[in-house]
Amino acid sequence: MPAISVENPLELAKAIKPETTDRPRRVKSITTAPRGLEGEGFPVRRAFAGVDMSDLDPFVHMDQMGEVDYGPGEPKGTPWHPHRGFETVTYMIDGTFLHQDSIGGGGVIQNGATQWMTAGAGILHIERPPDALIDSGGLFHGVQLWVNLPAKLKMTNPRYQDIEAESVSLLTNENGDAIIRVIAGSLGGIDGPGSTHTPIAISHVSLLPGAQLSLPWNPAYNALTYVLAGQGTVGLDRSPIVEGQMAVHIDGDFLVLSANEAQDSRTQAFEVLILGGEPIREPVATYGPFVMNTRAELQQAFEDYEAGRLGQIPAEHI
Repeated sequence: MPAISVENPLELAKAIKPETTDRPRRVKSITTAPRGLEGEGFPVRRAFAGVDMSDLDPFVHMDQMGEVDYGPGEPKGTPWHPHRGFETVTYMIDGTFLHQDSIGGGGVIQNGATQWMTAGAGILHIERPPDALIDSGGLFHGVQLWVNLPAKLKMTNPRYQDIEAESVSLLTNENGDAIIRVIAGSLGGIDGPGSTHTPIAISHVSLLPGAQLSLPWNPAYNALTYVLAGQGTVGLDRSPIVEGQMAVHIDGDFLVLSANEAQDSRTQAFEVLILGGEPIREPVATYGPFVMNTRAELQQAFEDYEAGRLGQIPAEHI
């Protein structure tokens, strides 16, 4: 995984350890993400399938894109499509995605970089591999997360921010056998570069075989752990969890994760995405590319899209 890393984690700042009076979070559930196809046919795992929406708030959707090693001519993306009412967070671990939108934004997301797009009142965009990657094939692995916006911000102006891999904050645990990449929010005493409308925290953690991690967590946030690769355990009761599974943690001040001593031959570390945020606690109405509060607002979003009020495809487009 070429996501940003270091040769010697002991050189990194140490995450704050939990206080002796803090309580570990219990594991409420572990679910397995089903496989599906997105866009023009690239494979995904629906990470939130089977998880209660109240445990996900303020998140509404997450796909693990790949991991897949494409042959020549096989890489695929998405056609132009609209969004309204939420933010998309695209984190590329391996490979390259091109992005373009109807407000003049665009760029390259690759190898540990993140793009944060606030759809807000409405935007059109497209994501696809570059022509060179389509021709050659290659490894493709990433995550796209949808973050809800509260009603007062549903119609905010669209914006986007590029978070290069090198700008992600790095820290480790006391033993130096973990690399914690803080993409957004505050974790272990370190702030990530992502600027968020909704208070959230997102980190990509790599645990070496046999490593353990106790990570302080904002008690006002929900907490989710999704396994990108490898196998390990979550919680003090060491509930087993493997690639493609999601754990919901509840009631406590810190998270507990452990990597198994033995990983498979293609996995050097137990790779997990840890995310959580302050619940919005508002009604959620979703359909396709829109996340609103009511069915009437969804209907209005479709009408606005059909009328061209969510933007136009640029004359020069990818």
